[in-house]
Amino acid sequence: MPRHIACLSFDFDAFSGFAARGMLTPTPISRGEFCVIGAGRILDLLGSRGIKGSWYIPGVVIETYPAICHRIVEAGHEVGHHGWSHVPPAELSADVEAEEFARAVESIKKLTGAGPKGYRSPAWDLSDRTIELVMEHGCEYDSSMMGHDCEAYFARRGDKVTVDGPLIFGETTTLVEVPISWSLDDHPHFEFFRTKAGVMPGLANANDVLENWLADFDYMQRTTEQGMLVYTFHPYVVGRGHRMLFLEKLIDGLTQRGAEFCTLDQIQRDFRARQAG
Repeated sequence: MPRHIACLSFDFDAFSGFAARGMLTPTPISRGEFCVIGAGRILDLLGSRGIKGSWYIPGVVIETYPAICHRIVEAGHEVGHHGWSHVPPAELSADVEAEEFARAVESIKKLTGAGPKGYRSPAWDLSDRTIELVMEHGCEYDSSMMGHDCEAYFARRGDKVTVDGPLIFGETTTLVEVPISWSLDDHPHFEFFRTKAGVMPGLANANDVLENWLADFDYMQRTTEQGMLVYTFHPYVVGRGHRMLFLEKLIDGLTQRGAEFCTLDQIQRDFRARQAG
């Protein structure tokens, strides 16, 4: 029986992504603050369509905006681990990464009453220690890597990578990887950034992005009996007016194509069941 799934995931970074980049002045922080407005709009839309999404929230954001985070939980959405700060693990020392990981777990327990089932790395940049931490803290899946476009798989740890030699594969773990892609992330398409390193133009036409994102689903349906795609949004990005219309059109287009909407936790549980038998 063919089954094609769309996962709507939301990285509720608010100010934390700007702070992690050293952008601490009032204007970039206010860009992040719009995340709360956008999140409210998204929750209204998802509620009207009966869709549950997966929300990845840094601990500093949970502590800053408890009301909207409680609303996410009360609406029945999944809350996943997204770091304590938004500094990528690859940029942290081992001790700091471990400390921040545990601190974020506690913030999610305080918010939801339980530890997170899934982890998503800030900026999708794991360290060589992260997979071990994710498993140690009882998470069942990661969603930070890009080894497939429409199928989950078991994550590896301990790969040996050099510039001038072949890749030596590490151990395959029991942690499910629910893969993502920058091409299915709203941020690089839409958000303008000017930094000392250069300019990321963003500001793409939403209809062009919509065409691409629906085409990826069309291709998955054509080539797989069972598949899933993870779409990633940031409330301060997609929450703007014309992009909210884009999100509505995406949901409508996926619905017309027979998509089933699932959380990433549902994906990993289904994957484990299929692997078991």
